[in-house]
Amino acid sequence: MTAQQPGADWDAMWSPALARGLIRHEALRSLRHCDGYIDLLGPDHKSRPTFAQRVRLHATSASFSGARAVNAVRLTGGQRVLDLACGPGDYTRVFADRLTGDGFVIGVDDSDRMLQRAALINSHARVVYMRADTLELPFGDGAFDAVCCFGALHLLPEPLGVLREMLRVLAPLGRIAVLTSYCHESALTHKVLAVGATMCGVHVFDRTSVPAFFAAAGLAGIEQELHGMTQLVTAFRPGPTSVAAISSAAARRMLRSHL
Repeated sequence: MTAQQPGADWDAMWSPALARGLIRHEALRSLRHCDGYIDLLGPDHKSRPTFAQRVRLHATSASFSGARAVNAVRLTGGQRVLDLACGPGDYTRVFADRLTGDGFVIGVDDSDRMLQRAALINSHARVVYMRADTLELPFGDGAFDAVCCFGALHLLPEPLGVLREMLRVLAPLGRIAVLTSYCHESALTHKVLAVGATMCGVHVFDRTSVPAFFAAAGLAGIEQELHGMTQLVTAFRPGPTSVAAISSAAARRMLRSHL
């Protein structure tokens, strides 16, 4: 249930543990109930969208289907999902349709216009839309079973800082999925695209940056798909059991190499 629906009950929106137990106490002090979303930034925070972000407000997501998004985060039913820079909520709604039990999705964006549109066209009983700082998420460590950012990371001013926050709130055994920009290895092509992208407020990633970032953070099962000028990178955070399994496998390989 969202605020734009008649008779919306704000307490119902936050239970069972919909967001109440996930949000840091200090973040709740600035909470405002708006038309269809929760605002943690306050009226004085004004986002200044770049040209590329303004275009995204009305762009479709036809190039990356909802089914692929669901597969990327491997939804299984009762998961806690964070859709970061959710925009108009296209994928947020798709996730909510696939969840069962206590599963829910929090769609976060720092744009009130995006969230107003999300609440208007993609409200759902399992969705909470929230206006918050993507560089300082209001959630505790390891709060989510799946964290994703589809088609928006390259539009954010500090994408690596956003990735750090995504990893911070990812639970052990949780999955992360990022669909972002990709530029071919040609130095000339990269330079030309980078100049044009910078003028539009877009960050252009090479082939190695995101996978290397995940690897340095200790993630496992890193996979990358390249499609034209986009890349999909997925991985999971190992839990104690998987870390032991990885260590054992590494030890076996090392032993075999010395036989």
